[in-house]
Amino acid sequence: MKFAEDDPTEGYFITLYNEDTIQVNGKNFNCSLIISSQQLKTDWPPRSPQNLIAEHFTTIVEMKPELVLLGTGNTLIFPPVETYAELIRRGVGVEIMDTGAACRTYNILSSEGRHVVCGLILAD
Repeated sequence: MKFAEDDPTEGYFITLYNEDTIQVNGKNFNCSLIISSQQLKTDWPPRSPQNLIAEHFTTIVEMKPELVLLGTGNTLIFPPVETYAELIRRGVGVEIMDTGAACRTYNILSSEGRHVVCGLILAD
């Protein structure tokens, strides 16, 4: 799914998503990643929602988001709440959705200036 292009000089935007690729500012990635308007962390370890552990959220917690979007791949799968409990303890909103929906939602919220961090799982 191709997305409308935003100005890549003003942060990170998702410009394309399909089951094999996440494109950020026109550059293709074939791995799970973490994205915010100011940071891009490639090769995020989880390759499926079933592989998520609490440590996978350490980088996200350190980014101090107001909202976290978790894209769980082609299908919406709810991971155990224990994996992202630290975010909840800190009062951070967490929304879980399939990766395509997370990409679209991230672009909208980011363009509104929200401090959103998105963890996107791209399966091997």
